Amino acid sequence: MYFIPGFVGGLLAIPILLALARFFGLYSCVDECESQVFTLFGKVLGTIDKPGLQFPLSHFGAKALLIPFFGKRYVVSTALRQHYLRSQMVNSEEGTPMGVGIWYEMQVKDPVSYLFINANPDGSLQANVTSSTISTLSNLEMEKMLEDRHSLSRTVRQTVSPLSEKWGYSLGSVYIRKVAFTDHLMVQNITEKVVKRLVQVTSAMKQDGENRVGLIKSETAFKVSQKMGEASAARPKIVGDVLNAIARDDVEILDMVQQVMEVESLLASQASIDILPSTSNLLIQLGPGSGGTNDIVTAMPVDGPR
Repeated sequence: MYFIPGFVGGLLAIPILLALARFFGLYSCVDECESQVFTLFGKVLGTIDKPGLQFPLSHFGAKALLIPFFGKRYVVSTALRQHYLRSQMVNSEEGTPMGVGIWYEMQVKDPVSYLFINANPDGSLQANVTSSTISTLSNLEMEKMLEDRHSLSRTVRQTVSPLSEKWGYSLGSVYIRKVAFTDHLMVQNITEKVVKRLVQVTSAMKQDGENRVGLIKSETAFKVSQKMGEASAARPKIVGDVLNAIARDDVEILDMVQQVMEVESLLASQASIDILPSTSNLLIQLGPGSGGTNDIVTAMPVDGPR
């Protein structure tokens, strides 16, 4: 009967005892990327940065028992943090107002300096990065400001790092991520100029392409006409050689070929032909009154149906 109340009472007493032990500083839980700084009578007693369950008595001795009454425990995050500063105003050498974006990393390396050297280390570091960036980029040529951001970022980091280390910070990467125009009218004018330039380049490329195509066509037409001329010049010789070969073999075949060629020439000339019966053999002579000229038309007998 007494076992259950005793068990429940023990369960309730454990959290109370742990809370009292934590209040009196008998133990402390340190998280990852965290440091705990202990002070006693306004002076720094020590720092615990090892994660896990820690016992201040083993680190500071009997003085740890006085910390809850005459001292204080500070918890400082040592995780890597990132910050981005937007639209920091910088004037170029040409007098153009530019907005600069700065991205940087920071991490607490010395918790004691972070707590007691500077009352507002975050704000001071931000102001220091901003002022260093403005002083580095001011009065630079716009072309260098837009193209040499990597080297300029290293310059800013080298300028800010010594002072940030005094405040307990370790400055990581610093990068100028964005350089933009802040004057909307200037942006509009630049956009219009870029669009016009793109149109000019596009039309020039199109005209160049058309010129190249026309040149290729003309060269191709020249070569084709040259080959056709060579073929036309070679045709009479080839035909003559063939006719000579036919004449050597058979004269009758040559006569038939010549007649066929003559008929083809007449058909190609689209001349009018009068066909007479084979029984007729007439020679028609037209006088001067027939057309103003002396034309002679010969009607050849053609075999056909009677």
